[in-house]
Amino acid sequence: MTIQSRYRGRFAPSPTGPLHFGSLVTALASYLEANSRHGQWLVRIEDLDPLREPPEATGEILNSLDAHGLFPDEPVCFQSRRHDAYQEAIERLLGSGRAYRCSCSRKQLQANNGRHPQNCRNRHFATLDEPFAIRFALDDEQSRWQDQLLGPQQQVVRAEIDDPVILRKEGFFAYQLAVVVDDIEQGITDVVRGSDLLDMTAQQIQIYRALDATPPRWLHIPVILNEQGQKLSKQNHAPALDDATPVNNLFAALNALNQQPPQSLLAGSVDQLLEWGCKHWKRRAVHLTRR
Repeated sequence: MTIQSRYRGRFAPSPTGPLHFGSLVTALASYLEANSRHGQWLVRIEDLDPLREPPEATGEILNSLDAHGLFPDEPVCFQSRRHDAYQEAIERLLGSGRAYRCSCSRKQLQANNGRHPQNCRNRHFATLDEPFAIRFALDDEQSRWQDQLLGPQQQVVRAEIDDPVILRKEGFFAYQLAVVVDDIEQGITDVVRGSDLLDMTAQQIQIYRALDATPPRWLHIPVILNEQGQKLSKQNHAPALDDATPVNNLFAALNALNQQPPQSLLAGSVDQLLEWGCKHWKRRAVHLTRR
């Protein structure tokens, strides 16, 4: 599978709560990058874990994006409606020997320095009588790739020790699998996301290869921090965006991305601000932000 020539990007929030300022910065960066490249920008709701997702969160997120003029070019994709695709990918990986069933607990793995005391990678059973997860079987690798903002990257990937879960014991599909399957299905060529996800890239590259697909290009932006120096997140009680002040919010997000918007934009509309942002988007300026 070859990468598409036309730029296709996406914003993919998890609906564990309403959008906060850090989410808006990521959404805006991905939107501006896609539009400045005359590409398409999609929205995907990564609703894989109903135990952590308030029922109102998805609607709040989509309403916030609409209020800020961030409209996708295709209908919104919901991971909760794509279980068949994830299961198909898992069966394919199991069949090719790139995934395996694992009944080890986190405590057992920690006690064995990440090694599987039950030798799960080499046990070829069709089913288990006890609860089990399914893990992707990584290869030992010194992974290297080019980040579109951070430059050359490298990461050591350790077989067995780093093998990510792709289906949890509770029966929920895991992010590492779903994000790859969806990016392949949607023809995503470029991913703009927070630098907190940088360490997942090397594992995802191997999953792409195992599914005979070409990885996208990645651009990792600095995460927004709170006054305590923590990543702005729902877990750290980041306040929800005020959808009644979208121009102010977007103006602040442009500043957080070091785009230096003129003060006159504060007196304009959301459309005018986004038009300015797309026309003047400077990806390299983001790298100069201090976090």
